Amino acid sequence: MSEQNDDRPTEAALRLALKADCTACFGLCCVALAFARSADFAVNKAAGQPCENLRKDFSCGIHARLRESGFPGCTVFDCFGAGQQVSQVTFGGRDWRAEPGRAALMFEVFPVMRQLHELLWYLTEALALPAAGPVHEELRRARADVDRHTRLGAEELAGLDVAAVRDGVNPLLLRASELVRAGVRGRKRDHRGADLVGARLAGADLRGASLRGALLIAADLRGADLRTADLIGADLRDADLRGADLTGSIFLTQAQLNSARGDGATRLPAGLVRPGHW
Repeated sequence: MSEQNDDRPTEAALRLALKADCTACFGLCCVALAFARSADFAVNKAAGQPCENLRKDFSCGIHARLRESGFPGCTVFDCFGAGQQVSQVTFGGRDWRAEPGRAALMFEVFPVMRQLHELLWYLTEALALPAAGPVHEELRRARADVDRHTRLGAEELAGLDVAAVRDGVNPLLLRASELVRAGVRGRKRDHRGADLVGARLAGADLRGASLRGALLIAADLRGADLRTADLIGADLRDADLRGADLTGSIFLTQAQLNSARGDGATRLPAGLVRPGHW
């Protein structure tokens, strides 16, 4: 049976929904989440407490100069569109200032939705990988299941076992990664979950490597070949990517790039942009 005339959203629409739209959000990341005074944040802030820079219209008063003002941590956070989903869909456009009695529930739902949207982003990325074709049907079913969770009521979302949802999706993402990396010739390094903080990997051949969840904080990756490497969950904070080749790397997010250092010679995957601070 043909599926051409159904009402399902296009891939472009699905991707757009997974991109943060701060104009449609009630500043949830600036209120719901806690942060501690550090190199990433200039002040301490408790969960549920509005950031001192949050304006009445829910915009950020220092958005254009976050790094210079001591808030680089804000520039590497990505809600994957969870903010507008919670604000406009889950709570129907009713904000926490207008309905303070619902504020605590909204703040509790936001991090749950953020995890669901992150999973949707990874599943959508996996479906764009031709080599992962053998698991595309399973990936589509998984994406539909996760999407249904995002449309639950606020109370149901607050009680959702997100870890169980993630455990159901991760094996599929791993299989998709394995199928893609199998096309890389030669021995492929396995650094899954490895502690590579400050590692000297300049010029390293990491084609098709598994760097899933690896700690690459301040690692020297200058000129490294990371083509088709799996970078899902890798911590790239302050990693030196100058001259590195990230072409075709798997599951690399914009937030990961934003947390790293690079230059005009760093080669990026399609769909990601060179951070302004590089």
